[in-house]
Amino acid sequence: MREIILQNKKINSENSTFIIAEIGNNHQGSLELAYNLVDQAVKSGVDAVKFQKRDNRSLFTDKMYQSDYASDNSFAPTYGAHRDKLELSKEDFAKLKKYCDDKKIIFFATPFDTLSLEFLEEIKCPFYKVASADHMNVFFLREISKLNKPIILSTGGGTFETIELAHRTINEYHNLLAILQCTAAYPCKPEEMNLNVITSFMKKYPNNVIGLSDHQNGISMALVAFTLGARIIEKHITLDRTMKGTDHKFSLEPQGLSKLVRDIRRAELALGNTEKQIIESEINPIKKMGKKLVASKNLKKGSIIKSEDIALKSPQDGLKASLFDNLIGKKLIKNLNKDEDFKLDYFD
Repeated sequence: MREIILQNKKINSENSTFIIAEIGNNHQGSLELAYNLVDQAVKSGVDAVKFQKRDNRSLFTDKMYQSDYASDNSFAPTYGAHRDKLELSKEDFAKLKKYCDDKKIIFFATPFDTLSLEFLEEIKCPFYKVASADHMNVFFLREISKLNKPIILSTGGGTFETIELAHRTINEYHNLLAILQCTAAYPCKPEEMNLNVITSFMKKYPNNVIGLSDHQNGISMALVAFTLGARIIEKHITLDRTMKGTDHKFSLEPQGLSKLVRDIRRAELALGNTEKQIIESEINPIKKMGKKLVASKNLKKGSIIKSEDIALKSPQDGLKASLFDNLIGKKLIKNLNKDEDFKLDYFD
């Protein structure tokens, strides 16, 4: 069965969509800003917030760490120092997880290296996200899979072959896996999203929940993904899209995130079931606007009914229009006035 349990949430095609507010590094290295983003995520009604954890010294080569970083989004003159400015401390992360627990919203994170993974284990991160850039990192996939915790796998920059390698590697340990279609462009244009891959994933991986990691700067594509079968939706959140930093411009502000949650929850209800049936709220409008069969003119007893003797008029509180053909050729046993209802027992 296509199902995964993420902390206390069971996700499958029959349950609610798991919606993630990706805070990432949009906290700018500030614990207070991180708290504020969590508060906004709680208000929006999402299921979880996700952060990112890096040990920059072990993650980057010394050359990359020391490289110049001249950009409008730079927080420091070198790339390593820039990344360090965006990191929360281990103490901050521990406080943040407790804050999320107290707010009753699920906290989890993407580790970008083994040391970060080890730290997140110390604070009892309930499950993990694997970033697109690591979906081919077999060593790292094994390190995470050994923990026997659920994994959400992003697939940006991948092919069916590389994703199959990741799936096979994780399956050496377990199949607590959800697979997200993702395009690793920031922001991602609608024409780059290739959402039909969601349908392909659902066919290829019938035992795994499929979802979308969405880097497009609106809310409508997530809704399309839902209709294709995605049951995990991840969207970046910010307090202000004009803030300094690379991720803010494609993130949703609180109002946008609330609208996304609203629309997906409405869509869950709107899909209904596969049976075409009369809905209670339709009864009165259809009665008012529908047609019944009435005499088009005064008709005498003994008349043989022809089509021109029948009029179709509202309201639909008599013989339904679908019985029109049943009356043709029938013999009346009583007089009828114009607009008077036909009834089946008026015929011989």
